[in-house]
Amino acid sequence: MERHSLLTLLFGLLFAVSAVTGLADTPNQTEVASPAAVVHTPRRGATMTEVEQTYGAPLEKLAPVGNPPISRWKYPDFTVYFEHQYVIHAVVAPASR
Repeated sequence: MERHSLLTLLFGLLFAVSAVTGLADTPNQTEVASPAAVVHTPRRGATMTEVEQTYGAPLEKLAPVGNPPISRWKYPDFTVYFEHQYVIHAVVAPASR
């Protein structure tokens, strides 16, 4: 009976140590991204007119491609994708190093 108790205690300690070690490897959110790294992009469904009124003229407007027509507007920090005249996606540009 004493051997069973010793094994139970040993496995319990191993479990506790592995749980604490796992917590130590979890990154802290404040270390991963800082508020200065946040880039605000147009919301999905916004119109081209709304995007231009809010963010100004883009650096480049690429012509529509495909069916349905998908066009891109390039801004310094992000690119906006439109289907017809509506935002379907915005992609943040990678930070330059």
